[in-house]
Amino acid sequence: MGEKVRDLRSALRRLQEMEGQLIETHVEVEPMAELAGVYRHVGAGGTVMRPTKEGPAMLFHNVKGHPDARVVIGVLASRRRVAALLDTRPEDVGKLLYRSVETPIPPVLTKEPAPCQQVVHRVTDPDFDLYRLIPAPTNTPDDAGPYITLGMCYATHPETGKNDVTIHRLCIQGKDELSIFFTPGARHIGAMAECAERLGKTLPISISIGVDPAIEIGSCFEPPTTPLGYDELAVAGALRGEPVELCPCLTVNQRAIANAEYVIEGEVQPHIRVKEDQNSHTGFAMPEFPGYTGPASDQCWLIKVTAVTHRKNPIMQTCIGPSEEHVSMAGIPTEASIYGMIEKAMPGRLANVYCASPGGGKFMAVLQFRKLSPSDEGRQRQAALLAFSAFSELKHIFLVDEDVDCFDLSDVIWAMNTRMQGDADIITIPGVRCHPLDPSNDPSCSPSIRDHGIACKTIFDCTVPYDQKHRFVRSRFMEVDPEKWL
Repeated sequence: MGEKVRDLRSALRRLQEMEGQLIETHVEVEPMAELAGVYRHVGAGGTVMRPTKEGPAMLFHNVKGHPDARVVIGVLASRRRVAALLDTRPEDVGKLLYRSVETPIPPVLTKEPAPCQQVVHRVTDPDFDLYRLIPAPTNTPDDAGPYITLGMCYATHPETGKNDVTIHRLCIQGKDELSIFFTPGARHIGAMAECAERLGKTLPISISIGVDPAIEIGSCFEPPTTPLGYDELAVAGALRGEPVELCPCLTVNQRAIANAEYVIEGEVQPHIRVKEDQNSHTGFAMPEFPGYTGPASDQCWLIKVTAVTHRKNPIMQTCIGPSEEHVSMAGIPTEASIYGMIEKAMPGRLANVYCASPGGGKFMAVLQFRKLSPSDEGRQRQAALLAFSAFSELKHIFLVDEDVDCFDLSDVIWAMNTRMQGDADIITIPGVRCHPLDPSNDPSCSPSIRDHGIACKTIFDCTVPYDQKHRFVRSRFMEVDPEKWL
């Protein structure tokens, strides 16, 4: 497909070659709420309140207050774009990621000057100010402040020396301060920060913004697929067939992604917690993937920033929290993990899996299951239980046959309407830990819920019983090439 994608700029050039996948504007835009408000109508999709739609990525060349910078949004807000940027087909993205986890290529230290360090701003500079240096948008007028939504946070475990890259929500709190939110017990870098705190040390960290999409997708793998100590940059290396290049930071003992557009260097501080909306006092953080604006946390950790480096005329990359972009980044790695787990347990039975858009990539999965013999009846439900046991955030699983397109929710609902009986094919599992960002996972919504974040997980078995397959044959149309008539 022409030029190889190795960074954000080559990714954008590829999208320019694809009809209708990138639009650009030179009309001035305010980064505070207006930019996201525009993109809501252009291509956000996902769980964003309607009207919205899946559409092209958008590059803003004229960002108010940042004359030398540009902002791009929605690069990954389409499964088709993700597939094109990873040189595969949309239906094969999850399987490609699974193979990449199985064959990792670790990152290396570059010997060349790092593009991300073409321009250097140190905290000792008299005019150092994150608000001026980073064109971070807010998604809504209610946001706690400007958010860095696609920052690749890279840190090293103080005791084991193992590295990890993860995306966390980062809010600019002052000229040289960021807040970072760690979901309790969920993310690797949070465990590293807790270890450093026990030792009474700071945790050196780099935040790389505007990178190769393979890094953004790979960084979203979670346990058990990538346990503590697994450097997800090795997944991106496998996706590209070459290692990700890192460079030494200039002011902290850490490394950063060499071809990033921006790098923020700093240290996570021990024994300090900050209130996320301490400047705005809105009570909110930012829009989260379920489609609701989350409450501001008063338990965010503090990063003291020591430097900002960037390319000349840098491109800030951002996303809308509940958009289709989150579905791509969170959902596709989960698809890969589910596929790998079930393939090992039941080889050849799981045709494909889709962590669907209405679930934000986390709450809902559609499993396309093959029943190859009478003894496979019932295994489809075991597959669903495997997925639930490994990925606690899943709430609903739809099981469909291989003649149903798992990526087309209209086809999935058709299967539900013509192949499922509620009294026999809905399996509920109450009282199971799920996700705290689902507001219905609360004792106020069901007597079966003992604590916020617990849910009733549900399997919708829309598959045909093996011995009934002859009664459920879809209408067979003549296979033709329609180009002759179009």
